[in-house]
Amino acid sequence: MVGLVSAAGLIGLLDEPNDEIKCYALKQLDASVHQFWAELADHVSKIEELYESSDFPEKELAALVTSKIYYHLQEYDESMAFALGAGDLFHITAKSEYEETMIEKCIEKYIAISTQNANILEASSNPPTFSTEDFPASFRSSSNRKRSLLDSEDLEVEKIDPRLENVVEKLFRSCFETKDYRPAIGIAIEARRLDVVEEGIRLASERGKRAAKGRQTNDGAEKDQGLELMEYVLEIAMSVVQEITLRNKLLRLLVDLFLAQPSPDYFSISKCVIHLDDHSLAAKILQDLISKGDSKSLLMAYQIAFDLDSSATQEFLQKVASELPASDDDSQETDNGSSVAATAGDSMDDDDDANERTKLLSSGSAKSSTPYAATQPKYYRAIRQILRGTKSIELNLEFLYRNNHTDMTILNKVKESLEARNSIFHNAVTFSNAFMNAGTTSDGFFRQNLEWLGKAVNWSKFSATAALGVIHKGNLSQGMKLLEPYLPRQGVAAGSAYSQGGSLYALGLIYANHGTDVLDFLRTQFKNTSDETVQHGGALGLGVAGMATGSLLLYEELKVVLWTDSAIAGEAVGLAMGLVMLGTGNIKALEDMIQYSHETQHEKIIRGLAVGMALIMFGRQEAADDLINGLLEDPDPILRYGGILAIAMAYCGSGTNKAIRQLLHVAVSDVNDDVRRVAVLSLGFILFRKPNAVPRMVELLSESYNPHVRYGASMALGIACAGTGLDEAIDLLEPMLKDPTDFVRQGALISMAMILVQHNEQINPKVATIRKMFEKVVGEKHEDAMAKFGAAAALGIIDAGGRNVTIGLQTPTGSLNVSGIVGMVVFTQYWYWFPLTHFLSLSFVPTSIIGLDENLNIPDFRFYCNTKPSLFDYPPKVEEATEKAVEKVATAVLSTTNKARQRAKRSEKEKAAKEAANKGDSMQIDEAPSAPVTPAPSGAAAGDKMDIEEEGASEKKDEGATEQEKTAEKKAKAEKETPGYWIDNLSRVLPQQLKYISFPEDGRYVPVKKPTGGILLLHDRHPDQPAQLMEQKSRKPAASAGPGNAVAVGITPAGTSPMLTASQGEVGSGGAEAAIHILNAEDDDGDEDAPLPHEFEYESGDEGDDD
Repeated sequence: MVGLVSAAGLIGLLDEPNDEIKCYALKQLDASVHQFWAELADHVSKIEELYESSDFPEKELAALVTSKIYYHLQEYDESMAFALGAGDLFHITAKSEYEETMIEKCIEKYIAISTQNANILEASSNPPTFSTEDFPASFRSSSNRKRSLLDSEDLEVEKIDPRLENVVEKLFRSCFETKDYRPAIGIAIEARRLDVVEEGIRLASERGKRAAKGRQTNDGAEKDQGLELMEYVLEIAMSVVQEITLRNKLLRLLVDLFLAQPSPDYFSISKCVIHLDDHSLAAKILQDLISKGDSKSLLMAYQIAFDLDSSATQEFLQKVASELPASDDDSQETDNGSSVAATAGDSMDDDDDANERTKLLSSGSAKSSTPYAATQPKYYRAIRQILRGTKSIELNLEFLYRNNHTDMTILNKVKESLEARNSIFHNAVTFSNAFMNAGTTSDGFFRQNLEWLGKAVNWSKFSATAALGVIHKGNLSQGMKLLEPYLPRQGVAAGSAYSQGGSLYALGLIYANHGTDVLDFLRTQFKNTSDETVQHGGALGLGVAGMATGSLLLYEELKVVLWTDSAIAGEAVGLAMGLVMLGTGNIKALEDMIQYSHETQHEKIIRGLAVGMALIMFGRQEAADDLINGLLEDPDPILRYGGILAIAMAYCGSGTNKAIRQLLHVAVSDVNDDVRRVAVLSLGFILFRKPNAVPRMVELLSESYNPHVRYGASMALGIACAGTGLDEAIDLLEPMLKDPTDFVRQGALISMAMILVQHNEQINPKVATIRKMFEKVVGEKHEDAMAKFGAAAALGIIDAGGRNVTIGLQTPTGSLNVSGIVGMVVFTQYWYWFPLTHFLSLSFVPTSIIGLDENLNIPDFRFYCNTKPSLFDYPPKVEEATEKAVEKVATAVLSTTNKARQRAKRSEKEKAAKEAANKGDSMQIDEAPSAPVTPAPSGAAAGDKMDIEEEGASEKKDEGATEQEKTAEKKAKAEKETPGYWIDNLSRVLPQQLKYISFPEDGRYVPVKKPTGGILLLHDRHPDQPAQLMEQKSRKPAASAGPGNAVAVGITPAGTSPMLTASQGEVGSGGAEAAIHILNAEDDDGDEDAPLPHEFEYESGDEGDDD
């Protein structure tokens, strides 16, 4: 039978009065609409009339045909509307392109309406706690110019079409029936249908349990699909969901679902707890695990405590510790004047939900019949020690001390290449030394270079003293004793104010983010001084040590000094106020800071306050929008600069499209170069969880005509791609290393080092070339000072922490590294103030695996790495140049001189032969063969021609041969390497190395969770056998660093670190002691002042004429 070639006949049947004929025509058209849709398009109104007719029996069929016609016309909204009218004739399970497109459009429409309705209901039921009504009128008026969509009075909740809702519900049911849960859950999350998310997870869990019972086999180890879905939703909530309200709702749902499991996944719960800021739940989880009374649960409690310490703020950890059961032996720990109850930032839990979770936890812990928590108070003491951070800091210090591989040859070359009397170069060497030895307690560079150190004056001396805090960062037990000679003393006026201020800053860096033990001392010194330099250092120290404590007492004391309107002290105070109130969103603090920023005339103070306000809004996302809009509308470019940083901090790591669009708009539209620069730079903070997206985003910006934009692009790459070694980022930075503008080259150098930190030639072949380029820039006499500063800092960053740390803005568990992000954002302010460069040390994260047993001791055991040893080995050390003999210069010898020498040699031989013959000696003389004599050229050429004696040619050949032999030897060694080797506990393990790490199945120790780097609790399979423990070498006592005393922590009587002596020669330490008299000496500014110009008389031309 021949097929239809036209639909004209079927279209004509639609005009028949008989409904049966019309129905027949529609059925035929439905089957052939995809073929004749162009012909049917002219008659679609007829089919629409049939659909709208109340008497027509096949209205749904008419709607379906109409929908297909509009689909081919690409009128998708009209097509979707008629598809919904088709009712059951629209099959959502069909696999044709039409059905898939319509389902997609239905889902988009449903999500759009559901999201808008959810936002309206959320805004109406929970009015924002952050309001610009509390701000000054000038700020409030500018902020209110930008109103969000939800501020419209005419906006009402839109009712969802029941037919649309029915299609989506059918889709959910279809997915659940086919056990394809993930698409349904993804749609439900976007549409805010958390009831569907919960239903899908519970249904998968129930089916999994029934299937497990039915199988009754032990092949067993299939993972519960419900747990897999919960992990899937957790990943979406952490990395995909951008709205903080939706994320919190998802996390609360997951917490309830995890706790309802027979064996809850406490590690996943702890991730949720940190983001929810639910300290009560965190304390309940720890109590529940300890009360179970078994070794594995105790190890899990310790591991969760370490994870909380690496991710949460001081304020959160203090609240968790305060809610744990107290024992008689526990001393009551205070916050040095910081009352937890008086902090801003209230808890976010809902009372009913919190009570429900408490019941779930209580029911779980009630299963244990042994009152383990009551009889074992030492475990709670250990938990408190972990939450205070002292244990993790002690272990990281031990790791850095043992494995220090600092190459002092590089540092010495930097020092020799840069003129110490130039303050920028002195600072560059100081920062390079501080970064290279960060956390290692190795300060021997100061002892070995006292003459260089003596050239530090004023703020260079301040930075040099503060460098001791970076080098001894985490040395909590000896930090105060180490800096005692430098610190201000009550009633004693001796010493340099710069070294005193630097020592307070150093003390804060040593106790960074864990300042419980020193906050009282820092507060006392800060209040008792009137010197603005000491106040500057004291404010920075208070801010770093008291970071995120939310202490109102600290804030008020800082505000008193702010009101003195000192430019030097005020800049540090504004920054410190933001550090103390980090992430609290405290309205009172913001009001004070905005008001004073409009009153003061000092740009330094305004800049400090702008950065401080951005820090207060850390992680607040939408709650910070009013502040951001107000700052961006301010006429003062410094406050607009603060508004950009507020975007970076509020949406840090979120990847939010709204924030990215706002930053890109400012980057190309603002009239101020500083604002445009920081707008591009801030992209790195928004996108550091998606580093692969950053090179594409800043590619065009890196070629901008504006050097400030190019600098921002380079720093954005460094921040977002730090430690990744991303090839796309390196390719973008390489041309910027030759940029004509000096500060662009500086930013590219620093960013390149941040990207390639802890990379060797095996991981990235470009590393060796880039390292040599850093050294070349430092040693180049005609290079700009700013580029030299960048290269020196880059050499310190790429070898930071004795080559044992990376730069990490998120923790191994995926949470934000709060101190690391804060350190990075303050470090970028070195553009204005060099001493803030030291803040980068807060971003340094040790790359290690530190295994601990149940008693928190370090067992001596090994684990396996299934790769070649050279792949993740330390970079080779720079060979120290030996003293070379004076090179022999090729001597020009005239041909006449050469002939004279040859004649003299022949005459001597003839004379010796004659004497032997006359004596009648029988002895024969073997003459050495002489070189053949070539006749000299005649004519003019004879006078011009000279013979060259190349006496050093053979030496050069030997050197070239040696280099080739070394290269060939390295290649042969790499080829001979067998993959797989054992690694000792407390050793360096890079993040990219973790996938090769495994623990032997027959080994004694097994980790309680999958290794993610850092501290790892180990389950002992043979607890009855004696354990071999590792000695902590960094615990050796140190005397005060006063004159005549022994030197700093962990140093042998000879004054050298055992590890350093073994690995790199006697680098030594004791720099803090040796530098006391130099850094404490007051600067004699009189000798340094330039002479006043001579007086001169000015004579006008008229007076000259009169004479």
